[in-house]
Amino acid sequence: MKSSQSDRGALLLMALIVLIWSYTWVVLKYLSAYVSPFDLVVWRYSFGSLFLFIVLAVTKQSLRFPPFWPTVGIALFQTAAFSCLAQLALIVGGTGQVVMLVYTMPFWVVLLAWPLLHERPGGRQIFGCILAGLGLIAVIAPWEGLGGIGSSMLALAGGLCWGLGTILSKRLYQRRAPNVLVVTAWQMLLGAVMTSPFMWWEAPTATQWSFPVVLGIAYLAILASAAGWVLWLLIVRRVSAVMAGMSGLAIPVLVIFLAWAMLDEKPSILEFAGMALILAGLVVVSLSQYRRAGQ
Repeated sequence: MKSSQSDRGALLLMALIVLIWSYTWVVLKYLSAYVSPFDLVVWRYSFGSLFLFIVLAVTKQSLRFPPFWPTVGIALFQTAAFSCLAQLALIVGGTGQVVMLVYTMPFWVVLLAWPLLHERPGGRQIFGCILAGLGLIAVIAPWEGLGGIGSSMLALAGGLCWGLGTILSKRLYQRRAPNVLVVTAWQMLLGAVMTSPFMWWEAPTATQWSFPVVLGIAYLAILASAAGWVLWLLIVRRVSAVMAGMSGLAIPVLVIFLAWAMLDEKPSILEFAGMALILAGLVVVSLSQYRRAGQ
């Protein structure tokens, strides 16, 4: 009973993070016209970490730095590298295809979890990955062109970095039991510090401050970053790395619907078919994890 309840709780957490991080791409697209890409990364992680440090101080929790090298590795790959590569890809490529290529991350997780975590995927997981992979290919439609090899490689590299960060997070919680809020706060602070040199990658652009811009940055800092990272680390602690990574495939699917509703970008029939395959793959992987938890 406890195992089933824990599994349902993890699925609810994954649904919440999918909603938060899907809308994040809409906010990023809006803010890109008013804030330079790397400034945006530094702002969101600086304010996000500050928010969590305040929460830790108010609740009188320890601010002691978590296990050093695992935290630095997570900050490097899953915070700084992922965000910077995604932002660079958005500069030179189209948003829709960049998002889809970035979210090849679950497949990197599947590949990395086997040798690094000894999590060999079962038959149902492999089948779910195949379904989701076919769906992702249908949505990306590489035969129609990827919008530039540079942007595509940056987006794929971002997905690889996220996958590696997921593996590092899983290993950290397998070997130790650090405070999730503390790890997240330090992870984002380090991510902001690591990203700050890239603020001068191009000629600096002054941020055009306004109430919507402040609101957007607050969303990125508090919900997408502070709350989002905490939820993500909780998910990584409770489910396999494969399932945690596969859940991210629901985000590009939802982004397509948000783009349709808010940006008038109607998906094609092929994209609808791809989304159906992705959802089918998620269901297969989720049911596989649920059965394992019940054993």
